[in-house]
Amino acid sequence: MDDSRIAAQECPRPAALEGGRIASLDFIRGIAVMGILVANIMSIGQPHPAYGYPGAFTTGHSPSEDWMWVAQFILVDGKMRGLFAILFGAGLWLFLEKAWEKGATRMLQVRRLLWLGLFGLIHFYFVWRGDILFAYAFSGVVAVFLLLDLSPKQQIGLAMVGYVSGAIYFGSTMGFVQSVVDGPPPDSAALQQVRAEFIAGAEADLADGQDEAAILQDGSYWDFVGHNFEWHAWDPTIEFTEFPFEILPLVLLGIALFRLGLFTGDWSPSRLRRWGGSLLMVGAIPTAWIALATKAGGYTYYGTYAALVGWSHLPRLAMTLGFLFLLVLWAPRAGGWLGKRVEAAGRAAFTNYLGTSIVMLLVFGNWGLDLFGRLGRSELYLVVLLAWSIMLGWSKPWLDRFRYGPLEWLWRCLTYGRMFALRR
Repeated sequence: MDDSRIAAQECPRPAALEGGRIASLDFIRGIAVMGILVANIMSIGQPHPAYGYPGAFTTGHSPSEDWMWVAQFILVDGKMRGLFAILFGAGLWLFLEKAWEKGATRMLQVRRLLWLGLFGLIHFYFVWRGDILFAYAFSGVVAVFLLLDLSPKQQIGLAMVGYVSGAIYFGSTMGFVQSVVDGPPPDSAALQQVRAEFIAGAEADLADGQDEAAILQDGSYWDFVGHNFEWHAWDPTIEFTEFPFEILPLVLLGIALFRLGLFTGDWSPSRLRRWGGSLLMVGAIPTAWIALATKAGGYTYYGTYAALVGWSHLPRLAMTLGFLFLLVLWAPRAGGWLGKRVEAAGRAAFTNYLGTSIVMLLVFGNWGLDLFGRLGRSELYLVVLLAWSIMLGWSKPWLDRFRYGPLEWLWRCLTYGRMFALRR
């Protein structure tokens, strides 16, 4: 692995373009980190299975909220996480470019990713077990060690092979589970046993969600942490088996698209508009059909998870890329008060992502405002709006005075093993 050879393949870019591409990345990252909360809030303020399954809500799920599920499924679920993963890959390459310019090697990036993985594990066990940072860090390390020497086209090809394989794997697996549980009772004794095991697995997951609700409503914070370690200690290792099918392909796409000039003004507006609109439409039509079919099926436990994990895998990628291309087109024009604040929220995305989880732990736990399990879907969206206003409110004034967000600064110091000036 010759870092100097890879670095030499990248043409120097003017300083103005450098600032422009970082601003575009930050703006889109701000949109993504705000959008992720729309999905995550369902399993932050309600039991974890409520992320996809309306039946897990302790408050019930009204007919109007059923339609909210449809809208969220089409517009948000998986797409914001996908955007974040692609941007993570782009940022990974941008960091490497700067490291190579200073004579460093890719091992600096590896050290940075190992610290990110540690942050992710702390987030998982001590704050919220829906963490994505550990998966990103692990995928990033694999990409840095094994896939940087590939050309951008080879990286895209490998990413598509992995992602399509994931569509086949998740679709066939979840399709089988859904058909066995939600379909007519099977005739064979073997399938009846399999069906009983699947039903028991769903009941165990829902029971775990109820235990979590009881702890957050009546237990202590350390009861909450103990529950995570006792019952979910090995959950992060699931990423080792599933990361080649989604997270790694998306990270690899981000690296390749960055190298191909997506964020540097090399793609014409007409090309971005054409590809963005087409991919968004290609993905939205089957996604809407899946959402409406899931609603018509009565929102069963495995029906909702088959929709989220299995059937929507490929359409989700099309919509994610469609959103990405249109946001790249729009980002340079998104000035003004709101655009600059979204950009600042993206510059402090690490702090906003982890900080939001910490704030929500205080909002919903009984050691704070004690709202866990008390707000329905519509009320949780109001919490999201409040959280957005906080993100947009603090990020820009902070970054006007300081060089980095608080956690970005800590991460940078740990990566380089020395203290950096924080105040401008």
